[in-house]
Amino acid sequence: VQLQASGGGLVQPGGSLRLSCKMSGSSLAPNAIDWYRQPTGKRREQREFVAFITSSGNSDYADSVKGRFTISRDNAENTVYLQMNSLKPEDTGVYYCTTKTYWGKGTLVTVSS
Repeated sequence: VQLQASGGGLVQPGGSLRLSCKMSGSSLAPNAIDWYRQPTGKRREQREFVAFITSSGNSDYADSVKGRFTISRDNAENTVYLQMNSLKPEDTGVYYCTTKTYWGKGTLVTVSS
């Protein structure tokens, strides 16, 4: 099983990005997916929970992103999305998607003017 995160980049404060997490080697449908982020300068053990979505589509978010981020899934495309709006500099970091068993390579999000 492989997870590949993409969609990161440089964006100004207040801007938006949509991250994608593509699963290969298995069906996404039965899996819950979490997004975590590792802020710049922080260690792997200091990764922060961002959002999760269950196999049935229920979701939850870290308080710091509630109302700004939206997680969704397209099982037909084997992909989970993270729509990020009203981005802040403190959202900067490498974003990872995970089933908790498998971790994908992250995608870097930089929020800066």
